[in-house]
Amino acid sequence: MRKYILKRLLLVIPTLFGAAALVFIMLRLIPGDICEIRMSGDGGYFDQRALDQCREDSGTNLPMMTQFINFIWGLMRFDFGTSMWTGQPVLTEIALRFELSLQVAIMATIIGVIIAIPLGTISAVKQNTWIDYVVRAFSIAGIATPSFWLGILIILGLLMSTQYVLGTPWMPPITYKPIWEAPLYNLSMLIWPTVATGYRYSAVVTRMTRSALLEVLREDYVRTARAKGLWEKVIIRKHALKNALLPVVTIVGMEFAFLMGGLAVTEQVFNLNGVGKLFVDSVLNNDYTMTQSLVMLVVMIFVMVNFLVDICYAWMDPRIRYS
Repeated sequence: MRKYILKRLLLVIPTLFGAAALVFIMLRLIPGDICEIRMSGDGGYFDQRALDQCREDSGTNLPMMTQFINFIWGLMRFDFGTSMWTGQPVLTEIALRFELSLQVAIMATIIGVIIAIPLGTISAVKQNTWIDYVVRAFSIAGIATPSFWLGILIILGLLMSTQYVLGTPWMPPITYKPIWEAPLYNLSMLIWPTVATGYRYSAVVTRMTRSALLEVLREDYVRTARAKGLWEKVIIRKHALKNALLPVVTIVGMEFAFLMGGLAVTEQVFNLNGVGKLFVDSVLNNDYTMTQSLVMLVVMIFVMVNFLVDICYAWMDPRIRYS
């Protein structure tokens, strides 16, 4: 197991290096000078000195290889540079919003898994019954419903219900506070975006759990366990479900990584200043440095989640070894 973990960990290094090189090249393939694009967005009135100063501050006046070496060296030191939009360190700007996005992702994952695993299991065990049809309809509706649209419906429902009951419409908190400082305030701000996001999350995981469990239930060792007279609950819980969870773990990991940077519209609906909204703002403001850093942050999250999924695979199935 230790050897497996070490080898998988060593594979993370070339993966991150290759992703960093790809991000660096792709962003520099964008037509035009980033400094000229930024200044033309302010009306197009600038002189050569301001343009030269912008290039010097962003490092785009250096040779391409020097820029790449500085970029890699900065990543190794967790120094992402300075934002071209706010003038603050990129790491500081990300840190202000990362905590919020991480909490939403964790809460949505918890809600999604708690709902999805039991529903997917029941749907597989009760295949082609009315219970299976209800669960499948629930999951298909969740996959087809965008999180931001469900968020809008939740907000409208809360506004109308609270206005009817209390006489004043419900308004969510605006300023973020960590859960350890103000638990009730924090949950009142994030519970509804988490529900909107967790519904789609649970729908995807439910479908995968059902499909994987149906496939496992057709295996020979399950039929042998039934022939030996084992209880159906024991067969499902101790034999079938554990093996069926291997592909489910992959889906859970990928959905969690997606939530860390892919909820820009949902964050906009609920007025959350998270990483997704920062991503959109950096693109709209032509913040070259911030955009580059956020792309690498998402890449790092996906790589690390993949690494943790591989470790979970090896822990859940001892037959899996690095080859």
